[in-house]
Amino acid sequence: MSVLDNIFLAYDVRGKVGKELTPQIANDIGRAFGDWLPNEGSVAVGYDMRPDSAELASEIIKGLQQQGRNVIDIGQVTSDMIYFTVGSLELAGGAMVTASHNPGEYNGIKFCKDGAKPVGVESGLLEVKKLCEEKSYNEVAKQGSVEKKDVTEDWITHVLSFIDEDKLKPLKIVVDAGNGMAGAIFPELEPYVPFEVNEMFFEPDGTFPNHIANPLDPKNLIDIQKEMKKASYDAGIAFDGDGDRAVLLDEHGEALSGTVMTAILAEFFLKENKGSTILCNAICGQAAHDSIKKHGGESKRTKVGHSFIKADMREHDAIFAGEHSGHYYFRKNWYADSGLIAAVIALSILSESGKPLSELAREHREAYSQLSETNFEVEDKKEMIERFKQEFEHLEQDDLDGVTIFFEGGWVNVRPSNTESLLRLNAEASSEEQLEELVAQATKILGNKSL
Repeated sequence: MSVLDNIFLAYDVRGKVGKELTPQIANDIGRAFGDWLPNEGSVAVGYDMRPDSAELASEIIKGLQQQGRNVIDIGQVTSDMIYFTVGSLELAGGAMVTASHNPGEYNGIKFCKDGAKPVGVESGLLEVKKLCEEKSYNEVAKQGSVEKKDVTEDWITHVLSFIDEDKLKPLKIVVDAGNGMAGAIFPELEPYVPFEVNEMFFEPDGTFPNHIANPLDPKNLIDIQKEMKKASYDAGIAFDGDGDRAVLLDEHGEALSGTVMTAILAEFFLKENKGSTILCNAICGQAAHDSIKKHGGESKRTKVGHSFIKADMREHDAIFAGEHSGHYYFRKNWYADSGLIAAVIALSILSESGKPLSELAREHREAYSQLSETNFEVEDKKEMIERFKQEFEHLEQDDLDGVTIFFEGGWVNVRPSNTESLLRLNAEASSEEQLEELVAQATKILGNKSL
């Protein structure tokens, strides 16, 4: 297995710096990406706060130039700012150097093409890999140019276009950037909103000296929860490393799940857009679908993963989409995800409601009991999924993403990891007792090897 086999994953490139992802490989990837991009035109390049990100971005830029591509270097930014730049400036594509929430020894590259469309294994990433392997790059008459551009002000204007600033009322919030890129960008928003903000770990530092910037893991919320116990806050926000995910916490420091956030944001969009389609990924909870239906929308399930969701949003002209993992997608944002847009909309809802965030979340939280995603190590993922199907063959099921078994009042989903010998178990039920029974049945089949 080559190094490229290790670092080209389902949705991006990711690997250990110096061993798997080197400056030379970054240059090759830049050249291959420049040749592969379907449309003529310039390419945006940005990077996060990791110690080697600027160097890797520089090599990608050189590679793109070598293939005759003009480059717009937008510097140190959040991942959602790459999507914005490519979409708003109508560029041929973009590359963002980041490993998101992975530990500091890792780095990676996220790609998009025209219209901020994602580039994954089913949409060109393997072709980029093949060009890297073959190194048979196009001969060009003239190298491309580089233009440095600060898109921050335009980005903040775009984020605020989702809400009515005049209706905002003062809030006291605490924001944990986890030493990620949100720490550089969130302060640019603050002058435009009437919020008192306690900034935690806002200094960008890719060694993550305080905690890993992955708000989906409860242990990474401990610091912000401790802070919220010290004083009275209306809400908290925790961002991931590259800023494209945000987790909200209510006034008690309890995190809102992706399902609850999707339910709340769905109501916001359906107020002005009755009848619109909203997507939820295959393991988003029923409370989100219930909210969409209640407020006059049509909900559709989609496969987990941003490339699938973005494609399905375009197919169904969906106004919004939510994932259990804290990724939220917006039609008016070129169908791309953004942690900052999601957070700003949620804070505007909270501000205008005059209610505590826990009250806004209550009906969605209490409707169902849900299992946090649990990984199981298995030898043969396909065989285990087939066993699962056979065990529950008497019940309704679908294979949208792995297999989902539907029970009266609940469901169980088992889906394969794209990169490891793991199956991921998710389940939901109308009561805690029923959930425990469903999980026990599933665990018995999977062999109790949970990680």
